[in-house]
Amino acid sequence: MRMNVSPEPEEAGLRPLSARSVVLSLLLGAHPAELPVKDLIRLVEPFGVGGSTLRAALSRMVTAGDLRRTDAVYRLSDRLLARQRRQDEALRPGTRAWDGDWEMVVITTTGRGPAERADLRARLTALRLAELREGVWLRPANLERALPGILASVARTYTARPDEPARDLAARLWQLDTWAATARTLLAHTAAARSPADRLTAYAAAVRLLLTDPVLPPELLPAHWPGEALRTAYAGYQRELAASVGRRERAA
Repeated sequence: MRMNVSPEPEEAGLRPLSARSVVLSLLLGAHPAELPVKDLIRLVEPFGVGGSTLRAALSRMVTAGDLRRTDAVYRLSDRLLARQRRQDEALRPGTRAWDGDWEMVVITTTGRGPAERADLRARLTALRLAELREGVWLRPANLERALPGILASVARTYTARPDEPARDLAARLWQLDTWAATARTLLAHTAAARSPADRLTAYAAAVRLLLTDPVLPPELLPAHWPGEALRTAYAGYQRELAASVGRRERAA
């Protein structure tokens, strides 16, 4: 059986900041996801990114398809707007009361190449499904979302009631203790961080971890699950960034 692996707690997903990561964090937190270059120059300064470094990063990001430019305004590309929607959903995923049913997706096509298989695995993981065995994915049916129609060409979907106790099955499918330990480490980092760069680094790691939260029914989670605390902390930081963007725009 394949296990769905979360980051190790001591690593906590913390990554050094780059000009690209600063720009993406600002735009992913902005609604609409666009900013004039003059505002970006002011906003990135507290993170140690200079004007020439920013402009070089913006040029590379447009070439790479991360951003679109209209006059002096930079906007997220369609691909990254989809990432923003996933990020927003990670903050407040829609859930419903769980009645014991599980979603099951069984891959039925063969002959796909490695890139296609990796893309399908990423799509299924993003839907918060976990792989029980090769080609068989499932999760409790407690999310307010439909499975995308594109799956119909490669898989069959079912509603299941496993014989195994649900709590035991959830513990086999997800490394819940590791996820919780990582979340607590990140909560400590966010509380201790003081500089804008350190705070952005910690919260960028937090949102990446939230994207991997299985969002299980409460009765299947270990005691003192930190998912909601991490969401609340990140929501506060999002509001802080949005307020900073608003202040800069009014001052311009």
